[in-house]
Amino acid sequence: MHYQQPTQLKAAILDWAGTVVDFGSFAPTQIFVEAFAEFGVAVSLEEARGPMGMGKWDHIRTLCDIPAIGERYRAAFGRLPTDDDVTAIYERFMPLQIEKIALHSALIPGALDAIATLREKGLKIGSCSGYPAVVMSKVVELARQNGYVADHVVATDEVPNGRPHPAQALANVIALGVDDVAACVKIDDTWPGILEGRSAGMWTVALTCSGNALGLTYEQFKALPADKLDQERARIGQLFEGSRPHYLIDTIADLPAVIDDINQRLARGEMPQSC
Repeated sequence: MHYQQPTQLKAAILDWAGTVVDFGSFAPTQIFVEAFAEFGVAVSLEEARGPMGMGKWDHIRTLCDIPAIGERYRAAFGRLPTDDDVTAIYERFMPLQIEKIALHSALIPGALDAIATLREKGLKIGSCSGYPAVVMSKVVELARQNGYVADHVVATDEVPNGRPHPAQALANVIALGVDDVAACVKIDDTWPGILEGRSAGMWTVALTCSGNALGLTYEQFKALPADKLDQERARIGQLFEGSRPHYLIDTIADLPAVIDDINQRLARGEMPQSC
């Protein structure tokens, strides 16, 4: 047998919050603010958004490592936060997250049509998230009630290493029976999620407007003046630069055209690792 390069995509690996559900990615970020507040430590929504895309324990550890937040913690407790302190915040975060997840469970406008179009093009739909399995199960059920069912779901605590490691994306490849990572595309609204796809050897599509980086509701996004939106796209494009996405689009509604373009590139012999 000889190696045959893929000539078209076989799977799309979709993130959840900020990608398919929860326009603006409010469910996770707002809860970080509330969880820290219960320990008497103020964290702004903007600060909470910084490490978005990581698993939630790692996200809290990263926030605690920010000098300003560490100092606020020291003011409250007389010490910088240890891993045990991070775990205590995480254990408060989890029930809050489960309790509030339904408030931000709406599908992103255009998501169902885009995913249906991908299926018509022969793609399987994998998915992964920075949420742990206990939260993910609720997210999945709420999405099912709204008409979205992925072919496979991988939570961050179901693999040895969460994002930006490639494990969740690769777990989807295995479960979906895809024979080449170059026949997969990872779609995400955060740089750790794009790095995950890149390090898994996949095509990558970064979403600039539906997720964490813009951080607006759908109504606020639609109300932005054209010049302001262009400025935000440029700013967010710079945020993603280090993760080297192959494509930048506003929302998942714009995805089908990208799939067609990737299929044309694969047919020409291009591979994601070489560009």
